[in-house]
Amino acid sequence: MSTEHLMGVYNRAPLEVDRGKGARLWSTDGTEYLDCVAGISTNGLGHAHPVLVEAVKTQAEKLWHVSNIFRIPGQEALADELCANSFADVVFFTNSGTEAVECALKTARKHHVANGQPERIDIYGFDGSFHGRTYGAINAAANPSYTEGFGPPMEGFHQLKWGDHDAIKAAIAQPTTAAIIVEPVQGEGGCRAMPEHCLRGLRELCDQYGVLIIFDEVQCGMGRTGKLWAHEWAGMAPDIMAVAKALGGGFPIGACLATTNAAKGMVVGVHGSTFGGNPLAMAVGLAAFTTINTPAILDNVNAIAGYLKQQLVGLQERFPDVIADVRGKGLLVGVKLIPNNREFMATARDTQQLLIAGGGDNCVRMLPPLNLTLEEAQEAIRRFEGACEAVRAKAAA
Repeated sequence: MSTEHLMGVYNRAPLEVDRGKGARLWSTDGTEYLDCVAGISTNGLGHAHPVLVEAVKTQAEKLWHVSNIFRIPGQEALADELCANSFADVVFFTNSGTEAVECALKTARKHHVANGQPERIDIYGFDGSFHGRTYGAINAAANPSYTEGFGPPMEGFHQLKWGDHDAIKAAIAQPTTAAIIVEPVQGEGGCRAMPEHCLRGLRELCDQYGVLIIFDEVQCGMGRTGKLWAHEWAGMAPDIMAVAKALGGGFPIGACLATTNAAKGMVVGVHGSTFGGNPLAMAVGLAAFTTINTPAILDNVNAIAGYLKQQLVGLQERFPDVIADVRGKGLLVGVKLIPNNREFMATARDTQQLLIAGGGDNCVRMLPPLNLTLEEAQEAIRRFEGACEAVRAKAAA
C-alpha cells in the first residue's frame, strides 16, 4: 500500500496506526504510544471505550441511516440532553464541527432577516481562530494559509485582533453587524483562553446592540476545560454554539445549538443534511455525552489538568531554552516552545508520545482523553521531559 492515490493535502507523520485502547495507540510495527492528541480533542473517552463500542454494535444491528424526512428518536433524545444541559432550546445535528459552524453562521444571518433587518450580515471573528474548512468557515477565521487560492474573500466576514477592545466595541456597534464568533479557548491559535471578564463584557455589548454571540466549542467544549462547556467558567452563555469532536467520542457527529430566539429564522427548507443526525451517530453521541457529562469525568479533568500544569511549569523552569510558556485551560494544554514545534513533535514521537502542533504561535498541544489516569499523566510528563532533554542535547551538539 502507498499514499500515491490520496489527495496530497496532509503532511502526515511517518506513523501507521493499527489499533488503540484507552490512551494507548499501537502502530503496525507493534510500537506502543501514549496518545496525547486524542484525534485532536475528539476521542474524549480514549480509544475503544466499552460504552461506545457497545452503542455502535447495538445500533448497527438495528438501523444505520434513514432520511430526515422521518422522525429519528435518537435525535430527539440527544437534543433533549444537550438542551437540558446548556443554554440552548433547539439543536441541528451535523456530521462535523465545520458543518456545525456553517449552520451557526446561517442561523445568525437568518435571525436578522426574520427580525426585518436583512442588512445585518457582517460576522466578526478573531485572529488566530480556526472554525473548520468549509468556505464559510475559512472566511470566518480568515487564516491566509487556508483562504489563499480560493478566490476573493466572502462578503460580510471580518477579523478582529485578540484583545483589541476598542475595535471590538466599534464592530459590535455597527448597524450591519450580525454576530461575533469566538472560541472561548483557541486551539489552532496557540491555546489562548479569552479572559472570563472579556467574555462577560462581550455578552453585555452584544445585548446592547442586538448582536448575536456564536461560540465555537468544537474543540474546547464537551468537558475539555473541566466544565461541560468552556463558557461556563465565565458565568454567561452565547446565543448559538457549535460543538462536535468529543460529542461522538471519535464517531463523526456535530451539532449547532441555539436559543429559540436566535433560531427564529431557521424554518422548514432553509437548511438540511443527508447524513446529519443519522441513527448510528445519535446512538454513539448519546452514549458519549451521558458518559462525559458526569462528576467523575469532569472532576478528573480538573485534577489531571492541575497536575499537568504544575509539572509543565516545573519543566519550564528547568528548560527555559525549550519552553517559553504554559497556557490553555483544563486538558486543552498549550506549551509555547523556543525550538520549532514540529521538530519537537517528531522528537516526542521518538519517546513514544504523540503531540499536536498549535498553529502559528509555535505551540504544541496536549489533548489527552478526559479519563486519563494520574499514572498516565505522570508518564506523559516523563516523556515530555525526555523530549526536552533530547532537544536540548541536539541544540548543543
